[in-house]
Amino acid sequence: MAPPDSHRVDGTEESDPPAGHDLVARLPGSPSQVSRARSLVTDALGRDHPLHDDVVLLTSELATNAVLHSRSGAGGSFTVTVTRSDTLVRVFVADAGSEGPPCVCRTSAQATSGRGLPLIEALSHRWGFTREAGSTTVWFELLQARVAAGLAV
Repeated sequence: MAPPDSHRVDGTEESDPPAGHDLVARLPGSPSQVSRARSLVTDALGRDHPLHDDVVLLTSELATNAVLHSRSGAGGSFTVTVTRSDTLVRVFVADAGSEGPPCVCRTSAQATSGRGLPLIEALSHRWGFTREAGSTTVWFELLQARVAAGLAV
């Protein structure tokens, strides 16, 4: 599954998808399901995967956004897809859509929300979203950095 290209934050060309290793779950749009989205990442990667913690964090942000800011949270559902290869992990969260597109809005230090997409923008290699047929899919990629032996400090 190639990343959507309606919104790409880094301007790069679309890459080939990682081979195999997909895990997909459709979850009810309730806050309790955010923890199930995190568990899906652990099931797909294993706790020892070098990108596990970052992927869990970013997936949790997208699942929370799906529940709080889309029609998924009003009795709908959202879908989490985790795809991995030897070099990258890509996560898609598809929700029931909202009135406007996802916003990388900057918030004040006192705000209690609004940091999810800026966090994804800061930690991911690249990310983006598509909006079609009443739904929104937000995705991100994290690359696994490889350090040649002898170069590690």
